[in-house]
Amino acid sequence: MTSIEENFPRGGIQKKPTERKTPNLKLERDNLFAVHHEEQSQKRKRSQKDQGKQKKFKTDKTATAKDNVVDIEPLTIEAVCEGMLFLGCIKEVSDYELVISLPNGLLGFVPVTQICDAYSKMLSSQVAQGELLEDLNSLVDMYYPGTLVRCIVTSVEKSADGRRSIKLSIDPKKVNNGLNASALASGMLLSGFVSSVEDHGYLIDIGVGGTHAFLPRQKAQNYIKAVKRGPDLKIGQNLNCVIVEVKNEGRVVHLSVDRSDVTASLATERQNWTLSNLLPGLVVKARVQKVAPLGIKLNFLSSFTGIVDFMHMDPEKSINYAADQVMKACILSVHPASKVVRLTLRQAFLHPGGSPNQLSNDRMGAVVEESTVKAFYKKFGAVFELDDGALAFARLKHLSKNRKSFKPGAFKTGCKHKSRIIDYSLMDEMCIVSLKYQIIEARFLQYQDIHTGDVVQGKVFALKSVGMQVKVTDGIKGLVPSMHLADVILKQPEKKYSIGDEVKCRVLECNPAGKKLILTLKRSLVQSKLPVLSSYEDAKPGVITHGFVVCAREFGCIVKFYNDVKGLVPKNELSSEPISCPDKVFHEGQVVKVMVLKCEPQQERLLLSFRLSSEPALEGRKECTPKKKQEVKYQIGEMVDVKVLKKKDNGLEVSILEGEGNVVASIPTMHLSDFITTCKLLWHCLQEGDVLPRVMCLGDKGERIILSRKSAVISAVQEEQVVRNFSEIQPGMLLTGYVRNVMPFGVFVEFPFGVTGLAPKMSMCDKFVTDTKDHFVVGQTVIAKVVSIDEEKQRVLLNLKVSECSSGDSAAESFALLNQYFKEMIEIRSLLRRRGEPSMAQGLYELVPGKELQLVVQDVKEDGSALFSGSCVTGLTVTATRYHLGDKNIVPGEKTKAVVLHVDALTSKVYVSLREQLLKQRTKQWLTENSQHSAIVQHIAEGFAIVSLEKGQLAAISIASHFNDTFRFDSEKLKVGQTISATLKTVKMNDCGVLLAVQGPVKRNVFVRVRNESETALEEMLPAVKHSLSLGDVVTGTVKSVKPTHVTVAIDDKLTGSIHASRILDEVPIGSFPTYTLKAGQKVTARVIGGRDVNTHRYLPITHPHFTQTVPELSIRPSEIEGKVTAMLNLEEENALKKLGLYSVGQTVTCFVKKYNILKNWLEVEVTPDIRGRVPHLLLSLNTKVLKHPEKSFKNGQAITATVTGTDVTKTHLCLSLTGIQSLEQGTITVGMVKKMTPHVGLTIALPGGKTGKVSIFHLNDTYTENPLGDFKVGKIVRCYILFNKNGKIQLSLRQSRLNPKSNSKVEDVEITCIKDVKKGQLVRGYVKSITQSGVFFGLSPSLHGRILFQNVSPYFVQKHSLYEKYLPEGKLLTAKVLGVSEKGKHIELSLLPEDTGMPCVLPESLGLPRYDAEEEKRKAREMEKREELKVKAKRRRGNSESEQEAKPKKRKICPADENDSGIEVYYREEEDDDDQEEEAAKRKPKIKKRGEAPRLQVSVGFTWDEDMNAMDTAVLNQKEESSESEEEEDPQSKLKKQTKKEKELEKQKKEKELCKLEAALMDPSRQPQSADDFDRLVLSSPNSSILWLQYMAFHLQATEIEKARAVAERALKTICFREEQEKLNVWVALLNLENMYGSEETLMKVFERAVQYNEPLKVFQHLCDIYANSEKYKQAEELYHTMLKRFRQEKSVWLKYASFLLKQGQTEATHRLLERALKALATKEHVDVISRFAQLEFRFGDSEHAKALFESTLSSYPKRTDIWSIYMDIMIKHGSQKEVRDIFERVIHLSLAPKKMKFFFKRYLDYEKKFGTTESVLAVKRAALEYVETKSSLADA
Repeated sequence: MTSIEENFPRGGIQKKPTERKTPNLKLERDNLFAVHHEEQSQKRKRSQKDQGKQKKFKTDKTATAKDNVVDIEPLTIEAVCEGMLFLGCIKEVSDYELVISLPNGLLGFVPVTQICDAYSKMLSSQVAQGELLEDLNSLVDMYYPGTLVRCIVTSVEKSADGRRSIKLSIDPKKVNNGLNASALASGMLLSGFVSSVEDHGYLIDIGVGGTHAFLPRQKAQNYIKAVKRGPDLKIGQNLNCVIVEVKNEGRVVHLSVDRSDVTASLATERQNWTLSNLLPGLVVKARVQKVAPLGIKLNFLSSFTGIVDFMHMDPEKSINYAADQVMKACILSVHPASKVVRLTLRQAFLHPGGSPNQLSNDRMGAVVEESTVKAFYKKFGAVFELDDGALAFARLKHLSKNRKSFKPGAFKTGCKHKSRIIDYSLMDEMCIVSLKYQIIEARFLQYQDIHTGDVVQGKVFALKSVGMQVKVTDGIKGLVPSMHLADVILKQPEKKYSIGDEVKCRVLECNPAGKKLILTLKRSLVQSKLPVLSSYEDAKPGVITHGFVVCAREFGCIVKFYNDVKGLVPKNELSSEPISCPDKVFHEGQVVKVMVLKCEPQQERLLLSFRLSSEPALEGRKECTPKKKQEVKYQIGEMVDVKVLKKKDNGLEVSILEGEGNVVASIPTMHLSDFITTCKLLWHCLQEGDVLPRVMCLGDKGERIILSRKSAVISAVQEEQVVRNFSEIQPGMLLTGYVRNVMPFGVFVEFPFGVTGLAPKMSMCDKFVTDTKDHFVVGQTVIAKVVSIDEEKQRVLLNLKVSECSSGDSAAESFALLNQYFKEMIEIRSLLRRRGEPSMAQGLYELVPGKELQLVVQDVKEDGSALFSGSCVTGLTVTATRYHLGDKNIVPGEKTKAVVLHVDALTSKVYVSLREQLLKQRTKQWLTENSQHSAIVQHIAEGFAIVSLEKGQLAAISIASHFNDTFRFDSEKLKVGQTISATLKTVKMNDCGVLLAVQGPVKRNVFVRVRNESETALEEMLPAVKHSLSLGDVVTGTVKSVKPTHVTVAIDDKLTGSIHASRILDEVPIGSFPTYTLKAGQKVTARVIGGRDVNTHRYLPITHPHFTQTVPELSIRPSEIEGKVTAMLNLEEENALKKLGLYSVGQTVTCFVKKYNILKNWLEVEVTPDIRGRVPHLLLSLNTKVLKHPEKSFKNGQAITATVTGTDVTKTHLCLSLTGIQSLEQGTITVGMVKKMTPHVGLTIALPGGKTGKVSIFHLNDTYTENPLGDFKVGKIVRCYILFNKNGKIQLSLRQSRLNPKSNSKVEDVEITCIKDVKKGQLVRGYVKSITQSGVFFGLSPSLHGRILFQNVSPYFVQKHSLYEKYLPEGKLLTAKVLGVSEKGKHIELSLLPEDTGMPCVLPESLGLPRYDAEEEKRKAREMEKREELKVKAKRRRGNSESEQEAKPKKRKICPADENDSGIEVYYREEEDDDDQEEEAAKRKPKIKKRGEAPRLQVSVGFTWDEDMNAMDTAVLNQKEESSESEEEEDPQSKLKKQTKKEKELEKQKKEKELCKLEAALMDPSRQPQSADDFDRLVLSSPNSSILWLQYMAFHLQATEIEKARAVAERALKTICFREEQEKLNVWVALLNLENMYGSEETLMKVFERAVQYNEPLKVFQHLCDIYANSEKYKQAEELYHTMLKRFRQEKSVWLKYASFLLKQGQTEATHRLLERALKALATKEHVDVISRFAQLEFRFGDSEHAKALFESTLSSYPKRTDIWSIYMDIMIKHGSQKEVRDIFERVIHLSLAPKKMKFFFKRYLDYEKKFGTTESVLAVKRAALEYVETKSSLADA
């Protein structure tokens, strides 16, 4: 209470406020009235005490002056100083330093010595000992790019060229230097480093002296699991720690690194942060103080001020910041001297522990054709929006070539420029771009762009002892080692090269990760045209290339190539002449030409020769004939660059660009590409003098070398997937070739190196082949499968069927084809662009699909297509088909917009579309790879089709799924306008303007060959090496590679073994990954336990005769290394059945996940090296979430426990279960999958163990619904309760009351299991089963049905039974009342009549059917009496004949003639002759015949439940019991007897009485209306009563007749008098409620707009807000309130209503902000009242302390507002303590108010004390009142 007293002193002498509370009180006042400005935190030199004493106006003046001075600029490197704290993001990690991205595009570097003390000590000890420490992890192992770290600037160094470099430290002692033990508080977020690992946790270095920080192991477990970087934290690892507990005055603190704790951490005033210890990375709540053009000024943590520059505003809200807005912000940097605090509002930084968004690799260096200027800042640069919507920033120096050429006018908002992404600032989440022409056109921008063998231009910038440093571009520097400065070794390189010289180098080695670039200046290497040898795989025997000698010894020479590839030239291969001393003939660094003799890439062994057998003796000498020269010069598979000499009809004549003279060769047209259309187009586009790079030598035909550009053929040759001669061909091989000839009987296919084969007609295609020419053309690329070979005749038979030659993944192959096609199209475009002709071709490459054109209609053809012209398409034929004109009627000369679909460069045709869905602006939609889309075919080109996705984006899909997929029947061909399913493969447009997709899912005739699971056991082919190992041998080896279920170990140079996951640990922890305990390069000692056949991957025992040629199977289990080898692995039998027989059903085994087989829906596991198992989908878990996505729940290599359930059909695999043995007994709960849905019956569920069960519609839910199967679909996983399991039939229930009996959820429709569950008079719900002539069958449960007689279906008489079938369809859900239950015969009679069920009638009133109720009966009775008075028989007979001819009989009556009567209902008048019974019966008979067409009269017997006749009797009796009221008392036989006059009179009187009763009931005002007629009568009598209209609407809504309810509302609005505004408003509100519940958002808005027009808008708005709030549509309510605040800002009630809404939502902070806005918007005279009302709302729904503060603040400003005092008292009496109430009364009675008011307060005080106080307190009040009176009287006397 002391705090309240200090803040709100009582009346009388005011207490002096304490220094500590002064600033808080001031802030509260400031926030409330928004009058005073706070002084900037960074200038707070005075103590808080002094600040409290300052005068208010002085403070205002200072703050204003400073506001004007501060200019929010981005941070520059000049402003960075030593000691400055930053939040940074790791950009790159190397062994010796971290590269840190800092805000505003700056970079800093953290040396390895600046991590933390513990890490530095370990480094020192490692250096001192000279050997690697086990606990010491490298920086690469502990730090990852994208991690946020706190750092401090240790120095800013300036290099010789004037560039500054920022050196940083992340050592906590330096970063947390401002903290001491006493300042630590719980909730603080600090950066700490693991200093040691203990048993129960970790000691963390947080850099605070005298404090021991401890992280318990359980607090770290979640973090370790989440980051997945090993089982333990590592010394030196950086952690974001939250202080959980502070003990012993800060000497001991407990920490947590749990993600949830870290993310939720928020810096608050309670944590006592000061400017001296404020840390970057803290997330704070900040209030906008001022919005400047280049940023924002914020207040945070009560008294601090910070700035946000334009790069750190949230891009989504950058324009919408307003003063006093409260938001989250993150501290970015703190300046040590000026104490300027910079913050960020970007979302990625507002959750500690997160990481900023990264840039995809393919975007770096990308050229953006159109980047739009978003904003331009004179001093800093410009912000652009790139083509993908991302923001980018360019500094001033990157906006133009130099300052003189810079034009600010070109950077107005909306201007577009070409730019290139040169970097990405992680801390700003923005790309850094450049508009400089030389950068955009630069060939290299980063190390990744440079490839080995590239020739680059550079500039010398340093000469050192190791070599010369060359700058290739600004960010790329390379080293030319001393050996490579020239062809000979230079002793004084400075004489040849000086700094600044331009040099031409060749890349020897490039390592982008380490930023290492090695160059050579050796002219022979730079100018060499021979192939570049950059890997051992490239070194194919026979290849001739240039290299350089690195070593010459007596054994020969070692020659080095690119990428550190080196080989040996043995002594005998040095020359044709013997050389005794190679070191004297060859010198180090000498460039030599060598030929590859042999290469072993795995062992990295390369054998070379200087004896070039294919080279002439004298290189420079010209040969006599070009043929001879060509023969010796070029080999098949050699890659060359060529220049076009001449275009011929069948191809191109080219010259090979080689150093030794021009060699003429030819490229046939069909060898220009893999695609026929591209071949023609390329031939068409190429001109003499054009250069074609990377063309392959295909062979030597006669006089000329034949070359090929087919990428598939080139890839096959380079990957050695070719046969060089006939002897290498094996059946089953897949070879890439090209069609040599097409004959009627088949196709001849040629392969590189000249091998040819025949694909007969029957093996050409999966479809029937009529004409071979329809399928293939000469020169076409194909993939062929070798079927058979005839060695004698040297013939090869091939198969070209897609089903045989495809990999099975048609989508991947289809996409590869499409991707290659567009890659080649882009090359053609770049060729045209390089040519730079302002010709038609130039215009062609600028037109891409999706581009909008302004065109003029030129002509409309007869077929409906149109031709266009325009300035942008000069010289091109622009056409649109009839389909693409849409619904537009166009005329020649009309201007129109069109979108390009396809450009055919070969025919210069442009296909366009005018369809609206393609023309409308395509919204930016985030597309994802492999997402399924519905696509419409818009254009079909040769080889691919253009389709449009849902949002209008254009995509290309390949028509073919394979090279051999060339033929389609007409029915299979795509058609324009057809809708297909497409899977998106690229999410960014390529240079051709389209996305790439594949057609799918389409059933293609592709037969996938499924590999045997045993084949994939070793996932990589291990070479079979003959060895002498035997059982039990202990071997040592090095881990070569780690796979999920096995580890490969190199035992020696040649022999490789395998360790299975089960052979690593003796006790495998469940959930662990045993193979990942080993690392590549680790030494292991293992024991041989078996072997695996290389070809079959079958497990072989040691004793097998072929064991010595196997891959050894090893074990590193401690028990197996020390003891004996497990007997199981020494079995001699190869019979899998016997091995599997060792496992018994129910046995538990530990197995290892191999993969989840999506096609087969099972989990494949490995138990031991030779035993595999499968876990069926439904036995994976009892958790439905796991079963929905099993592939996500089981990771490859994970150890799991399973129960054996048996073996599979093939007896090769164990069948396993992860849920134990499923019993499927009655009462158990299991999981199942929906297999089949049967309408009106239920579901068929697949259960574990291959069983199936049924679920009735009565067991799907505890509440029956209209569409019970609507929530289910085939394949859905459900939990099931087994009701019973007998004779193989299983009945299930999905009711929640069965599955979760403890949940106590409401069961609306209780299960009915037997007839005993049904009681007479009970209301039951069920589904209509069928309608027969005997009534309506009604299902109550799976086994129990009831019957509803037609007279109990509705109160209307229905002649046509088809009406029942229409309004009571099978499966309709209804409520019925039980009229009677016969347990013997199992009969249940039901009623649907409204008076029984209380529900609306099943037949609508609108049908106008006649009723047969009491009124009608009485009327007919009266008619009968009148007729009886006339004794003339003729009249009576005529009456009968008339009644026979009546179309609609007025009365239906049941007449059971005898006990066995079927209960047929017969219609007749009651005026028949009573004297003669026979005559009456005779008259009935012909009537029955005449009305034979009525279906009910055709029934010969009543409805029977079974075949028993007794049951029929019972049914008749039941019918008699339930006959109409008039017959209730009568005996059935008495109906047939003659009535006396007296009886007739009595009957007449009885009927008259009943009629009177009915009329009285209708006149009764208290009677509730029962039908639409009743309501119509009522609203006619009271048309202006809204309550009646609302009841009428409710009546229709009960029957779910929404449209009728709407119609009633519209009637009401027309009927109610216009003066009755409130009544009309009530109806409008009801209509709004109706639309909210049953309508859509659109219909609701339409009604709302009308309501606003016809009523007071404010009332309608308020009612709709209430409707939204009541129906929990909080988002819509909030949006509506925002609209109201703009429209009715002067209305106090709107502000209060919104405040009430926010407080009910628990948004107290938002309410506080709202009050400030309200005070700004409303007139000053309203302020006090508004504050008071807000405070009252706070007391009711929000924070009572804040409410008190509001009242106190108001009363201190307006002490004489007695009304506020009264309200405050009332609320405090209700909510506060007695002490607080008395404090208020004491203050009030000491005020100087009018005596009348003082008397009122004294009286209230006295009443309060009398009620709650003691006699002493009552006397005290009286004394105080007496004193007051005396004081007043003495003053009056004076």
